[in-house]
Amino acid sequence: MKFYGTFIIILGLFVFATCRCQKKNLQPQLKSDSTYSFAKRSSDGTGKYYLGREISFIMGAEGADWLQRNTRQQEENTRLAIEKMQLTPRSVVADIGAGTGYYTFAIAGKITQGKVFAVEIQEEMIKYLQDKKISTGITNVEIIKGTDKSPNLTENSVDLAIMVDVYHELEFPHEMLESIKKALKTDGKILLLEYRAEDASIAIKPHHKMTVKQADKEMIANGFELLYDGEFLPIQHFLLYRKSNK
Repeated sequence: MKFYGTFIIILGLFVFATCRCQKKNLQPQLKSDSTYSFAKRSSDGTGKYYLGREISFIMGAEGADWLQRNTRQQEENTRLAIEKMQLTPRSVVADIGAGTGYYTFAIAGKITQGKVFAVEIQEEMIKYLQDKKISTGITNVEIIKGTDKSPNLTENSVDLAIMVDVYHELEFPHEMLESIKKALKTDGKILLLEYRAEDASIAIKPHHKMTVKQADKEMIANGFELLYDGEFLPIQHFLLYRKSNK
């Protein structure tokens, strides 16, 4: 039974890795600017590079069922991830790239006097979030349509911004981090959950995983410093950052 369960997890991750990407702009213009460079794309990349990392494709709405799969708690221990966020009843959280709201609505139940901003750029996902908000009757979730460069959040309004398997897909990571930084309160933090690229046994395509070294490189370049590197989840990093004083 243990072998069978492991097989199902690996199979699910493989399906996710092979069908989740929304492949747009397959032939990017081969040019560089002061922030990004471009080259021939790899099989699961966009051909656009940031600080040496090829940016991956984003997940399309066709991946909604995979995000809501019944095995997700078993595979990723999402409850532990939320517990480690150390939320208070009054926390204000931004779930950036909220998708189907798997984390959004779970967090909303923990912060009864707080709020969760569910930020999405895809109309199909926004409709999904709106329908879920109505069906659950949860009132402390606010759905916000972001852009590829900004989550469209009010300045100094957020205690914790989270990106769950999202950061590696940002088309404009520098601009997005600058915007998130403005939205964070003075002591606000940003959390990245990313599949561990250091572990070849995790059946996710390379561009949909990140190393701690690369995540640190990009976050430091945008004025953040690592506060906590939690390696307690089965297949993901738990990387908590705060604004750098430097």
